[in-house]
Amino acid sequence: MHIKTNLSKKIITWYDNNKRSLPWRVPFNSPKKLYYRLLSEFMLQQTQVKTVIPYFERFTKEIKTLKKLSTTSERKILKFWEGLGYYRRAKNLLTTAKIIINQKKSILPKTLIDIKKLPGVGDYTGNALLALVYNQPRLALDGNVKRVFSRILNKHEKKIDFENIIKKNKKKIFHSKRNSDLVEAMMEFGALICKPQEPNCRICPINKICKFRKSNKHIKLTDTIRSNKKKYNIFCYLNKKKQIGLTNKNNLGFLKEYNLPIIKEKSNKHKFKNWNFLCNYKNSISNKQLDIDLYYKFSNKIPKSLNWYSLYNNKEFIPTFTKKIFRQVENLY
Repeated sequence: MHIKTNLSKKIITWYDNNKRSLPWRVPFNSPKKLYYRLLSEFMLQQTQVKTVIPYFERFTKEIKTLKKLSTTSERKILKFWEGLGYYRRAKNLLTTAKIIINQKKSILPKTLIDIKKLPGVGDYTGNALLALVYNQPRLALDGNVKRVFSRILNKHEKKIDFENIIKKNKKKIFHSKRNSDLVEAMMEFGALICKPQEPNCRICPINKICKFRKSNKHIKLTDTIRSNKKKYNIFCYLNKKKQIGLTNKNNLGFLKEYNLPIIKEKSNKHKFKNWNFLCNYKNSISNKQLDIDLYYKFSNKIPKSLNWYSLYNNKEFIPTFTKKIFRQVENLY
């Protein structure tokens, strides 16, 4: 594929007139740039912009600099992250901040090979940060950007060598010197104009080169992500002090290392002696759809693997998954 138009000029012109006002978009020479870009890119991994905004604002209100972040306790970071999900990101962010401050003299690595050595940084985040922080000619190939190229070609994304397209069309794609703006403009364009459903082709600034718009036969661009349905039983030890027994040791494929009640995959029509059935409810984590039966018993003694936690202690970090369990059992008091 050879792009026949100045892609960057058209996309950036559109971006200048239509970009959203987002709290992490600071001037390129701002002293906050590295911290804000690093924090936002970690938060935006697998999470929508509208969800991230209030978390980013609360986080930066309390932790104002990257250096301050590097000295903040993991417990406090997780508490600020509470409800955003994918908590491994918060731990990786803290470790990365410590490495940059203590080992890199507050300087972000300048090559993709080196930046990918930081915890939680892969090709996508690495390319985004190198463009945003250093104005390097790079694109972050998220779903939005891949969809733009897929529509230009009217091809399924699995049949496209995106890296090769970028390499062959480097002069057309990176014609502008505003590479830090281009990486955001492409993602913004994919999110607001070249949308997954009902793209705004009529007002698209690059519709003249788009084979998707010109074709009567629209190729399927991506595969549908099928949800992984799982059934679980959750067992809650409770006491009269409004406490619940939790453990950070489970064999689940999610929320490892975090405090949860006893959770086991459902067995067919199995009755649990001495356990009271409370309710059935649905939950979701990533692409997992969970069907949950919740059981409880009041007891002063719990297995050694569990510890008592107050249902009303807001100082401790508790995953949203566990908080939903709290809300169910609170009705028993």
